[in-house]
Amino acid sequence: MEWTEEEAKPSERKLVVFTLGDERYAVDVKHVESIERMLPITRVPEAPAHVRGVVNLRGVVVPVVDLRRKLGLSPGEAAEEARLLVVRDGELLVGLVVDGAEDVVDVPEAAIVPPPAVATTVRSAYVEGIVRRDEALIVLLDLSRVLTDEERASAARAREAAEEGGR
Repeated sequence: MEWTEEEAKPSERKLVVFTLGDERYAVDVKHVESIERMLPITRVPEAPAHVRGVVNLRGVVVPVVDLRRKLGLSPGEAAEEARLLVVRDGELLVGLVVDGAEDVVDVPEAAIVPPPAVATTVRSAYVEGIVRRDEALIVLLDLSRVLTDEERASAARAREAAEEGGR
């Protein structure tokens, strides 16, 4: 039986690696629309604490989520390296505030392992796996679990309110 060279390659995923504090995280590149320098954020009344507000990204109003707050991490200092990781979650564009963006890496599926059962926490509900890369470990987030349906609806309402206010 013959196979093509493509079929012979181990399955790989492209991941965008970013930092939150001293930890490295990643999301699948297929969800990432862009990585932006921080933009002015407009607060939206009655938004959940981890929704920082909305930004105007090239004419599109995008809700912004503070990923540190969402994951229950301690607040960090605003740094010049902070970035807005703009991701698509279904039909909704969402900006995730991260401390810094590092790189896009190719990772073999075999290098992604499930999180250890003893490390199960509320935050681990958002974790797809742990990536072993060189000597470092990278936490791979599952974006479909990071935002709940209620939070998606709240972010959509925040975007709509900001768009209506701008008219």
